[in-house]
Amino acid sequence: MKTTLHLLFTAALLSTVALGAATDSLKAGKAGLKSAGPLAFGPDGVLFVGDTAGAQVVALDTGDRAASSAAVKIEVRGINQKIAAMLGTAADQILVNDLVVNPISKNIFISVARGRGPDALPVIVKVDAAGKLSELSLENIKSASVTITNAPAVGNNNRQSAITDLSFVNGNVIVAGISNEEFSSNLRSIPYPFQTAARGASIEFYHGSHARYETNSPVRTFLPFTINNQEYILAAYTCTPLVKIPVSSLKAGAKVMGTTIAELGAGNRPLDMISYKKDGHDFILMANSSRGVMKLQADKLESYSPITKPTDIAGVPYQTMKDWTGVQQLEKIDNSTAVILSGAGANMDLRTMQLP
Repeated sequence: MKTTLHLLFTAALLSTVALGAATDSLKAGKAGLKSAGPLAFGPDGVLFVGDTAGAQVVALDTGDRAASSAAVKIEVRGINQKIAAMLGTAADQILVNDLVVNPISKNIFISVARGRGPDALPVIVKVDAAGKLSELSLENIKSASVTITNAPAVGNNNRQSAITDLSFVNGNVIVAGISNEEFSSNLRSIPYPFQTAARGASIEFYHGSHARYETNSPVRTFLPFTINNQEYILAAYTCTPLVKIPVSSLKAGAKVMGTTIAELGAGNRPLDMISYKKDGHDFILMANSSRGVMKLQADKLESYSPITKPTDIAGVPYQTMKDWTGVQQLEKIDNSTAVILSGAGANMDLRTMQLP
């Protein structure tokens, strides 16, 4: 579910929304979150939260604007147990949904459900550079929201996939998820400061391991990426195609054909992705449910032919990172370091790792 910004898009945070103006439209009061899912940072410490239960995106002013250039090294064992203790509940009543790094402060923010089922409460937890946990109060915070009008109805099985991932790109919040339309796989670009959320674009792509075109499979995780000076969304789906989609095509009501450039193996669900540069080359790390963490060579992605025929593993090559085990979420801190959430059940750890 992550929401990692490519370097060019990170630089655009300051140019597309002036500092101060990023929070001018936010009003103080209780944040109207019904759930806390995918996260992404925008400019000036504004945190975007995907609220699937409320079918909305909420912007929160974290007030976290103290710049830091120091190297980050964190290791918090049993992070979910510590969150549970802070919130006065048991570890099995905590569900960690996503994490994101504030590019200004390098502090980590985690979205959490306190409790299980429809009565679970949304919580945002901050972890600072020393590994200290604190709760971001949602009772009196500057916020704004925008509603997704064509989300699946409450009670529909697809409601939990109304928002599967989001990111901030050049003044817009890009939101992936499922709509209530016939071609339900949806990507929408929502201008910030918020006004209204248009219908978004319906996405179709060829799925080589399923040997068919698909229109109802949701993007599970995505990242913005620049290819030949054009902005794309690199979207990963279950079983595991990697699809590039031009950001410029994300018009309200459009039907967009994505280009499948990799098939990374069936029986697998992508969990999170980041991109980074090392030794003059571009790389992507993808955490997966059953195939570990893949490192993909991301130079010259335009050179891979579209996959339009049945296939298993094809396209962009990858290698499996054997030292990166049990990774559920990952986020880039800088081009040398990432933070990962790993483990399962009551034993989940938060720690930094050197990028391979």
